[in-house]
This record gives sequence, structure tokens and C-alpha cells, in this order.
Amino acid sequence: MIKTQKLLSTVLALAIAGPAVAAEPATSGGQALIRRVTPSQYTQTIKDIFGEGIKLGGRFEPDLRANGLLAVGTAKVSVTATGFEQYYTMARAIADQVTDKDHRSTLITCKPAQARSPDDACTKQVISQFGRLLFRRPLTSSELDAQVIVARDAATSLKDFYAGLRVGLTNLLISPMFLFRQENVEADPAHPGKYRLDAYAKATRLSYLLWDTAPDDLLLRAAESGELHTDKGLKNQVTRMLGSKRLELGVRAYFTDMLGFDEFKTLTKDTVIYPKYTNVLTSQAQEQTLRTIVDLLVTNRGDYRDIFTTRKTFLTPSLGILYAVPVVVDRPINTPELWVPVEYPEGDPRTGILTHASFVALHSHPGRSSPTLRGKALREVFLCQKVPQPPGNVNFEEVQDANSVHKTVRARVNAHLVNPVCAGCHKITDPIGLALENFDSAGGFRTHENGEKIDTSGELSGVKFVGSGGLGQTIHDSEAVASCFVSRVFSYATGATPVQSQSAFVKYAEQRFTANGYRLPDFLQEIALSDAFFQVDGPRAPAPAAQKIQ
Repeated sequence: MIKTQKLLSTVLALAIAGPAVAAEPATSGGQALIRRVTPSQYTQTIKDIFGEGIKLGGRFEPDLRANGLLAVGTAKVSVTATGFEQYYTMARAIADQVTDKDHRSTLITCKPAQARSPDDACTKQVISQFGRLLFRRPLTSSELDAQVIVARDAATSLKDFYAGLRVGLTNLLISPMFLFRQENVEADPAHPGKYRLDAYAKATRLSYLLWDTAPDDLLLRAAESGELHTDKGLKNQVTRMLGSKRLELGVRAYFTDMLGFDEFKTLTKDTVIYPKYTNVLTSQAQEQTLRTIVDLLVTNRGDYRDIFTTRKTFLTPSLGILYAVPVVVDRPINTPELWVPVEYPEGDPRTGILTHASFVALHSHPGRSSPTLRGKALREVFLCQKVPQPPGNVNFEEVQDANSVHKTVRARVNAHLVNPVCAGCHKITDPIGLALENFDSAGGFRTHENGEKIDTSGELSGVKFVGSGGLGQTIHDSEAVASCFVSRVFSYATGATPVQSQSAFVKYAEQRFTANGYRLPDFLQEIALSDAFFQVDGPRAPAPAAQKIQ
């Protein structure tokens, strides 16, 4: 009887406490990486350290997309000779501005004893201050001394303290320690036999994930003191960072990468066919989607899946013209267009980001829409399903011929479905891409093509739907959407596709993401506080020396 009462008490206590939270599964981690800083990370870091007014004065080499993300490609690229020249041009331009008469009084924290002579103490102070922020760790004694000597020699030769300091700052800005994120590894005392990132690499991963910039002073101090290696210290920093306005920068950077907005650099439209599409709309189309996502997921802490069904967005007068939606804003002449919040009525076909120009225009040809390109993007970007490239001998004439007897795109692409060579790919792309045929190549809305009513019925994994609204809801309800998103964010955070030893954590993170209502800030916190985010493989053993053949 007593045992029964104890059992009932235990059951009651568990019921009151709620379901137990499963523990994070163990992982041995992935490989520590050396990753090139992205253009947005470079730009934001310079802005954070030296101020908004500093101009870069150069251009960046293109990044490499790997496994769906530029963030993964950063571990697979180096810097070419031409790329280094551009980095040097930017470094010189930045250093010139930091040390010029307009900025030195606010950016340089000390004054030389004589402006026409070297001053090692002042140089050391400035190089140490900026070097710590640029390298994302304190400079070693040898690194600091080397730059002081360089600055001293230049100041002596040029008879100008600030000219010497300029040389020292330029060297910091072209150093691999700034241009690349080198992750250092140390033994993990909490998990004997395993390894983790050191405190500075840990701070760097956190900062680039949540803010898309280098660690700030507070985060570096937490790394320096060892606080970041404690559960409480890590939680304090993650809570602070998630509560900062800078979180929007991190979220924007992730979705810019995930949605492939780098492809806008080469996007062209036939202005004869689509006169409403201008160069202004190229940047505004991206901004519309990013504002929509940030408002839904960060400001209102909404369900990630709702980005496919939301009726709320933001428009400018120019976008309003493209979409045939009235947007009236009073503004002075020659001033930037203002953004206006818009909510479409129930049943409007323009709901969700799949109807934005940033998607339908980006995944179209210059002069015509493409259900194949759109369907391919839907599969690869949101469902993590790789679509094979078409064979080299495919004949596209029927699809490309606007004067074909087939008046609509649906009728023309159906020609591929009867060709066994093409059907394998087209049957997984076209049935979902055709649901967006109400949107032309520029993103404008239409109901007819060549006088015929457009059929927007579609199907995904056996689920049939009609139009962009039906497609958005079907994508929203697909289990693969959350699974893909979790895997992609973790890849973005670590710079690599999850390895086998991390698969259990990714599955666990997916379960937590679902249980917490698909909320992005909670999911980012889950990753940022996990062991899996910071645990890495041990240092690689040197390759055995080749034996001499006698």
C-alpha cells in the first residue's frame, strides 16, 4: 500500500511538472575549420569597429556555394592574387580614413608626443585595441611588436606618426587572421577524450551566427575571463545577443544566403517585355522579403512555416507598381522611397514569400517565367531535395517558342513529361512550379497567357492544391520544411554539412524546434547553448612520413 501511494505521488508530481525534456544527445563534433570572412561580415565588422562613415573602396571576390549555402563554401575558398589586391585596396582606404584629420580625433584614442615622429607607446595602444577586434582575439606579443616596428620605420621614413600608424593598420586589415576565421581546438575538460573550440573561436562562432559580425568587446571579455566556457556565462551572452537589435542582422544574413540572393547580381530582365522591372526593384525585391521575414520571425516571434502563408508584407511605391497594388506615400523629391506595411485580404493570391519578386523573378528567364526553375528552387531551398542537372542533349525549343501552338507554359512544359529523358526531373519540379504561373518573369500578376486562362493546379508528395495560396499552405504543412530548415541553419552555423556523428543532434534539434512552435529565436538559442555547436574533432595527426625505397 505504501509503495502504491509513493508510485501515485511520483506520477502526480511528474504530471504537474509536465513532460520531461530529453537530454541533448552526445556528439563528437565536426572538423574545426578555416573560413573566409564573407563580404557582409567584412563590411559589418568594419562598420562596427570604425563607424558608419568609413567607405571600403574596393570589391569582393565571389563566394562559392556548397551544399546549398555560401557559408559552407567559405571553408572551401582561398584568396586569389586579384582578390588580395582588392583586399589591399580596401585596407589602404580604410586605414587612410581612420587616420585622417576628420576621423583621428574620434577613432585614435591617444596622441603622439610629436606628430612628425614615431611614438611606440601610442602605436602599441592603437594597434592592440584595433587588432583585438579585427583578429577576434588579443594579439600575441610577437604580432604586436612586429606592427609597432613597421609603424615606427614608416613614421621615421615619412616623418609622420599617422602615416606610420596607417601602415600598421593596413597590415592588420590584410592579415589572414582578419580575412579568415581560424578555429583553434582544445581538450574539453567536461567531456574527457573530446575536444571543443577555444573561447575566442567559440565567441566568433556565436557572433557570426547571431549578428553576422565579429565579437564585440563584451563577448571578447567573456572569452578572455573564461566566463564563456561556463554554462551561466554562455547563457548570459546568448541571452544578451538574442535580445539585441543586431539579431536582425544575423537573421537577414542567413536568409540572404539560404534564398540565394547573391544570384541577383547577374539577374537580367527583358525591359521591352517587362518595362516595370527596373534596377531599383532588384534591391527592393530582396528587401521586401527580408523585412517580411524579420517582422514575422524576430519582431513577432512567429512560426517559421508562416513565411509561406503570411498575408503581411512591406511595399514601396515602385513595388506597388510592379504588383499593381496602390502604395501612396508622401515624400520629398529625390529622397529614398519609404516602406509601407501591407496586409492582403483573405484569399489574395499574393500571400507568402513564394509570391514575392525575390522568388518568382529570381527563378525565371529574362523573357519568360519558368515553372521548372521555380520548382527546382522550391525543392532545393526549402525541402533540401537535390534536383539533377538536365542532360546536355535536351532540346528546349518547344518550351522556349512563344509562338508555339501551345499557348501556355503548362502546355509547353508538358512536352518534357512525355520524353523519358526529361520526365524524371520535370515530374518533381513542374507540378509545383506551375502553381506560380500567375506570376510572370518580373513578378507581375496575371490570370491569362496568350488569351488562355492559366491553370495553376499542382501536386506535392501526393497532396493536390491550386494556385500560390495552395502551394504555400502545402509547403507550410510539409514535414520536410522544418527538417530542411534545421539542417540548413546548423550547417550555416558550423560552416559544414552535418556529419554522421552530428545526425542525432540535428534530429534532436528538429524535435525541439517543432515542440517550441517553430520559433526562430528559440531555435537559435537551442543551437547557441548546445555542446554540439562547439564540440569539434581533435587535432589531425600528421601524416606518416613516406618510407624510402631501398
